[in-house]
Amino acid sequence: MTDTQTLLDAYDAQMRRTPPPGVAHEYDGPLLRMDLGYRGFVTGPRDLGGLHGRELDELIIRQRDFFAARGKAVEWKVRGHDAPPDLTDRLRAAGFEPETQETVLVCPVAELAVETPAPPDGVTLRQVTADADMHRTAALETAIWGLDLSEIADDLIRRVARTPDEIAVLVAEAEGEVVSAAWLIFRPGTEFAALMGGSTLAEWRGKGIYRALVAARAELAAARGVRYLHVDASDDSAPILRRLGFRAVTTTTPYVWSPPGDRQRQDTDQQSQDTDRPR
Repeated sequence: MTDTQTLLDAYDAQMRRTPPPGVAHEYDGPLLRMDLGYRGFVTGPRDLGGLHGRELDELIIRQRDFFAARGKAVEWKVRGHDAPPDLTDRLRAAGFEPETQETVLVCPVAELAVETPAPPDGVTLRQVTADADMHRTAALETAIWGLDLSEIADDLIRRVARTPDEIAVLVAEAEGEVVSAAWLIFRPGTEFAALMGGSTLAEWRGKGIYRALVAARAELAAARGVRYLHVDASDDSAPILRRLGFRAVTTTTPYVWSPPGDRQRQDTDQQSQDTDRPR
């Protein structure tokens, strides 16, 4: 079994400054800065290249102001083992506020304890690419989380159009209704793929659909020679994933600055049970 430190080292080396396919991005010093359309997103190495004090404050303010000029919120992704130790204090001082902490889970595909997908009777899994199915997926997320998450459809449609080989969107359907959805994002240039989406209607939870979607995506990853699966897991999904062989390597907390009058955006990332921000 791969030890946890090896998993964390691989995550730090490969996942922190490599952009997902199909996402507009650039670099600002140690940071990778991305424009997701609905929000900005920044991430960097665990030590931020040794920046601290005034230089770090200037870097933080530069990200805030870059997206403020575009009228967009911006998320700074903070991991639990990041340095310097006063990073979050400096983010708060610049107006960034923390959202819900999640657990970063990693599992070698070869060690995943999940078999061929077996959804419950009456439920079928299907990989989708049509715009209409992306809108159905977004409608599902909106219904589950009580927020306007129609933007998810635009994001998925854009990714499928730009890099169709680097994303797989799956839906679980019962009597023609989408009852759960999830997607897999391949990360070219790394040994990783990310599990994302993973939301199920309340009345369909506890029936094995989430597990079946994990298994289906793991099969796709294995077929592509992916070495590791990664999830930023909520408290709901983490126990299931741990039972399948995923291990916690650190935590992640989004620190978000939002333009005045756009505070709802700070809640939208609560929408998924397994998500590798950006979506």
